[in-house]
Amino acid sequence: MKFFAAFLLSFSLACASAQVSQQVNTFLGSSGDHGQVSPAASYPFSMLSIGPQTYPKLHMGYEHKAKVFKGFTHNRFEGVGCQGSGGNILIRPFINDLASCVLNKVTEAAGAGYYQVAFANGIKAAMAVAKNTGAESYHFPAAGKRGFVIDLSHTLANKFVAEQHEVVANGITGWIDSRTTCNVGTYRVYYALRLNTATKFDALNDHQLLALVNADEVQLNIAFSSVDVAHAKASLNSQTFSAVKSDSEKGWNDVLGRITVKGEPEREKLFYSLLYRTVQSPYLVSETDGTYRATDGTLQKTKGQIYNGWAIWDNYRTQLPLLAILYPERYQYMMNSLVEMYKHGKKDYATQHEPSNTVRTEHAIVVLLDAYRKGFKVDLASIADSLNAEVDRLDFKTPDKALESSYDTWALSQIMNILHEPQKANKYLQKADKYKEYWNKDFKDLTKADVDRVSARGMYQGTIWQYRWLVPFDNKGLVELIGGEQAYLKELDHFFDNDLYTHANEPDIQAPLMYNFTSQPWRSQDLVHKYAVDTVVQYYFNDNSRGIDPFVDVVYQNKPDTYQRTMDDDAGAMSGWFIFAGTGLFPACSGWPVYYLSVPLFKEVQLNGNVNPFTIKVNNYTSDARYITSATLNGRPLERNWITHEEVMKGGTLVITASNKPSPNWSTKNQWMSSINMK
Repeated sequence: MKFFAAFLLSFSLACASAQVSQQVNTFLGSSGDHGQVSPAASYPFSMLSIGPQTYPKLHMGYEHKAKVFKGFTHNRFEGVGCQGSGGNILIRPFINDLASCVLNKVTEAAGAGYYQVAFANGIKAAMAVAKNTGAESYHFPAAGKRGFVIDLSHTLANKFVAEQHEVVANGITGWIDSRTTCNVGTYRVYYALRLNTATKFDALNDHQLLALVNADEVQLNIAFSSVDVAHAKASLNSQTFSAVKSDSEKGWNDVLGRITVKGEPEREKLFYSLLYRTVQSPYLVSETDGTYRATDGTLQKTKGQIYNGWAIWDNYRTQLPLLAILYPERYQYMMNSLVEMYKHGKKDYATQHEPSNTVRTEHAIVVLLDAYRKGFKVDLASIADSLNAEVDRLDFKTPDKALESSYDTWALSQIMNILHEPQKANKYLQKADKYKEYWNKDFKDLTKADVDRVSARGMYQGTIWQYRWLVPFDNKGLVELIGGEQAYLKELDHFFDNDLYTHANEPDIQAPLMYNFTSQPWRSQDLVHKYAVDTVVQYYFNDNSRGIDPFVDVVYQNKPDTYQRTMDDDAGAMSGWFIFAGTGLFPACSGWPVYYLSVPLFKEVQLNGNVNPFTIKVNNYTSDARYITSATLNGRPLERNWITHEEVMKGGTLVITASNKPSPNWSTKNQWMSSINMK
């Protein structure tokens, strides 16, 4: 009987996951300054993504409303600022006269793993990606000159550095160096490109080629590698667009199927469209034989997998913790990759020898501590000196950096305790505790005129009001600094009641959770639901402005101009926030294996990241019921509003009883509250 029940469960999960890729809307966030994401054909954690380049372009090279296309490019870092990132190898199909051939979009379609478009001149293009290989199918009208312009120096906004290429039979191989996101470091892409028909190549200039063909249907296959051309050539295949699309669909269903949700159909589509955004990066950069390029450019070997392409300042409190729950086997390799990065050269932004495009790595030390606390194997001892050196050079000069650097310093004190280095642990604990001096100096007095001005006092994309809550490792100390719980609640109420919170960026992304350790945890339940699915008022924008006219709408919507103006998805940071809201679990403090509870956005959620699924069910579910009145864990009453990572990964069933009205007495005892002295 147990076997039959297990079979039914696995069968139902397989059926559910088989459909999830069909729920994804890849056009979400692809119009205007609303997310900075694209409908490019991609694959989970793949550095190769093939997508349209429009005129005018947005951060990702694409504007949903644009009709004029410039061609198709082969990588992009989804959701980041600095006017976008990537855009290597621009391929432009043309007919008849090259100069007068205009690609005007007539129809387009896209989904998880593929993109296709038809133009007014009769050219059609379709592309799909599976792992680090892709297939592009081009249809040309029967008459006239046909071919492609291939620009090997093209980027979205990064500076082109150098390239070398070799024309081979019906194709090209080579490498391209470009500047990383925000033009800080340099990354190199090795590639192999081949057409399935006789092709005549001519040089237009040093970095542009004209490829002429004499066929109505042309297939172009491409492969990327971070290691060398030989590995790119070895990965190159001749699969058709349909075959690659099918392989990609299988991969996406497996990855997206790690969560199954049951609720309103439109909300399910929004959920999976945002989950799709959380698994674009970091990128798998090692080859199947274990070879990879380290951040110092050297050739290395691993028995597992190596990842690169980080945006840790943005997503260390949302996207990365989500990956730890859903993909623990892959996350172990990601943590190994961070350890290796410390060994071979880690910069806050990027080195001059990155194996892929990347953004930034501040707070990697918090991520490693968090992973260790959650049971992942992290070789902290081998990088202890590097961690010490990193913390010793942290910047405390501006109010925001003082708090952020204190967080990293606290994480190091925790790590030194783990490594049985009590003197160093105490040294860094005392240094972290000095955040109180910085807090009293800049964040206590709220009467100054600049407390609601973005980037005041040299801060980065946030206000004094927003950054003052950024002490996740010591909320106990923060409450004491403010003057006790009643004073703390009064100021937190003022913050939210006057719409001083911004959901457009990460400085205060944890603030909605900050009632959970007070006598009013129901307020956090309300705020999580509100910012996930309700109409909100938002005055702050990422162009460093406090707008006169606020954003008044729902932040997360399944449409091209979702989010609020100037809001980046930031490599899954903001979409990851919604996914946690959808499940009813939220990381309480990166660095500690605890999640606060809220009412899920669905009647049932199942986390399938481990051997034993963890199911969350909601009694009295309605789309607006946002308050918890009671809960049980595996049939036993749960009187606390938090749960541990171990409890989640062990599997079981959490049942939450919901209501439209607060339950002021539930979970006001046995609360979890961070403290600088946690051990």
